[in-house]
Formats: sequence, C-alpha cells, structure tokens
Amino acid sequence: MSRFGDFGDICANVPSYTWCNLFYRQLSENSNLSSILSGVSSDATSAPVGVNPECGIPRVGSNGSVGNIANIVVCALSMIVVVGLIILTERRKAAVGRVELRNLLAVYFITLPFQLITNGSLLKQGSTLLVVLTAIHAALVATLFWALLANAIISTQVVEDGSMASLAPFYIFCFLIFGGTLYIALDVALGITQTLGPSSNPRELQSVPLFVMTSLWPIIATIIYFVVMLYVILGMLKELRPTLYYILAGVVFIFSQLVWFLLGKVICDSSRSKVDGSFLTTILETTAVGFLFLGWRAITEGSWDNTYY
Repeated sequence: MSRFGDFGDICANVPSYTWCNLFYRQLSENSNLSSILSGVSSDATSAPVGVNPECGIPRVGSNGSVGNIANIVVCALSMIVVVGLIILTERRKAAVGRVELRNLLAVYFITLPFQLITNGSLLKQGSTLLVVLTAIHAALVATLFWALLANAIISTQVVEDGSMASLAPFYIFCFLIFGGTLYIALDVALGITQTLGPSSNPRELQSVPLFVMTSLWPIIATIIYFVVMLYVILGMLKELRPTLYYILAGVVFIFSQLVWFLLGKVICDSSRSKVDGSFLTTILETTAVGFLFLGWRAITEGSWDNTYY
C-alpha cells in the first residue's frame, strides 16, 4: 500500500481479494470515475474480483469460465469439516469453553458460503446483490476475530464459561462489531455518507475504517489470542503438549495469508486465470481452525478438568 488504508495496489495485485467488490461498485456507479475501470474490469458482466487486476478469474459463463471453481469446492468441503468440529465440540458437555468455541466455529462456518459467493466470480461486478453480500461477509470476518479473542479471554476463567456473564458481553460485542463493519462496508460501496465510507477522492480506493476492520483488527485479535493462550497453557496449566497445536495453528494461519498475498498472482498466471491462491488460503485457514479445536480439546481433557478448571 502507498498509504495507510489504500486498497488500490491490493486490488490490482491480489486475485480474488474480496473487499475490492466494494470499490468496484463505487467506481462503476460514478460516470466521472467509470473510465478508471480498464482491461478485464472494463466489462462488468465478465469482470473478475478486483479493480483492474493484473490477473483474475473471469465471471462464470464468460468465455467458458467456471468461476473460482477451486475455492468454491474447498469452501463447500470446509463447511462439512466445520460441521464435524461443531458436533465434536458439542459432545464434550463438561469441557470448559465449549459454548464459546462452538460459537467461534459457527461464525466461521457462516463466513464460508459468503466467501464462496463473494470471491467465486459468480455474480456480476458492481451489482447490488454482490455488494450487500460482500458487506455482510466483511462484517462476519470482523465478528469472527472477536469470537476468537473472546475464546482467549474465557480461557483465563475471568468469568464462568457458558454463563450470562460470559455470553452477554460476547453477543453484545458481536452485534456492535458486525453492525459497525456492515455500515462501513456499505458506505464504501454505496456512498451513503462520507463519515466512515470512502475517502474524499474515490480514485484513491482508500478507506481507513474498512482497512482497520478487515485487516488490522484481525491481526491484533490474532496476536492477543495466541499470547493469552500461551500464557494460559504455559503459565497456568504448566503444560507443553497443547502448545504445539496452537503454534501450528498460528503458523498455518500466517502461511494462509502469505499464499493469498504473495502466491495468488503467480498461481493465477500459471493457470491462465483458471485458479488462484484463494483455494489454498481457505484450506490453510480451515486447517488452522482444526488445530485450534485440537488445542482446546487437549487443554480440557483428562485430569485437567478436575485440577485447574
């Protein structure tokens, strides 16, 4: 990025970067700015996700394109995996943090069908339906990382897990973060107000609030989560084995983002715009969620249920 909150370089160089759908609408609906859309983005009926991307997967049906089929399949399979994790979580009735982890998995599950649609090159770029679904997706992602952070907080047993003291703040902050991010995303695309929406110069593809909620906030929440969890495992439980799962989850998550940002265009070019790095990112993100489940199961099993907890 050239400046904090800029999306121009990301939308051009990272295939299937979902939030670019919001900026495409912003440009296409303004007759004075629509000329900015060039190359594969010039025709909304076939345009891929992104704003003037150097490589992108054309919309399904355009020149025989099947859309972002690899990520569509992976999202569908990931939904099955997450359902399995939710069922396994529910079976551990006496485990600490069961309700909170179930909520985290449920939010992640909900993000997957939205991801399937918003970066699957299925809907016409600039359409109201795509914008609304992308805005909801952004709000869900921001909420997901609050759910992740909430799991770390409850692991310290500051409040009793599954109680109103735990769940009431959880749902209140879910509502606030979801609603705030949804408003920001819709404002960027539709220009309802200039309070939290795009910059004064839409050509810049800049929105600091959107960048904070979809990029900076997830990073901060993830760092705090792993710091707190390592403190709980090593400092409170004084165990080493579960640490491995959380370290693996962190490493896999980092790799998922590196694949998306650094290898996405490479994969897109080499496949001649058939697939990009988004499907690998989804695989790795779901794997990271699986490691989080294994870590939670490890710290809530056996004698630990009867000692610290």
